[in-house]
Amino acid sequence: MRELPRILVLHGPNLNLLGEREPEIYGRMTLKEVNEKIREFAAERGAEVRIFQSNHEGTLIDLIHEHRHWADGIVINPGALTHYSYALRDAIAAVGIPAVEVHLSDIGSREPFRRISVIRDVCIAQISGKGHRSYLEGIERLLEVLRAARDG
Repeated sequence: MRELPRILVLHGPNLNLLGEREPEIYGRMTLKEVNEKIREFAAERGAEVRIFQSNHEGTLIDLIHEHRHWADGIVINPGALTHYSYALRDAIAAVGIPAVEVHLSDIGSREPFRRISVIRDVCIAQISGKGHRSYLEGIERLLEVLRAARDG
């Protein structure tokens, strides 16, 4: 691990509509506000982040591939891709970088299809139901794993 750990943060489909889209489920914070919280949290913990959002599965896969030599860890909210994107799952597995799957809402208490994650088994953790704090806990979990690996 580098002196400053590097974390790739990916927001999947429809997260660009945060603050507008079903605020009773996803909250009133905009994506820009969530990203500000992520940057602030990471900086306080001595980590560097790069943050991207895409509504396109292939773009998210390309970002994982492109950052495989830059990132020490990945925090990803795959959105609806969680439930069926084996291609996204395979991209995470292929790069061999520890990843944490996060969700703003509690996917375990929502519609039955939302309880299924094809991404979970290639991630070191899944954190959901904590709003923007799911991302922060995901970063913290990654930093713990990266520190443990560094310290042997």
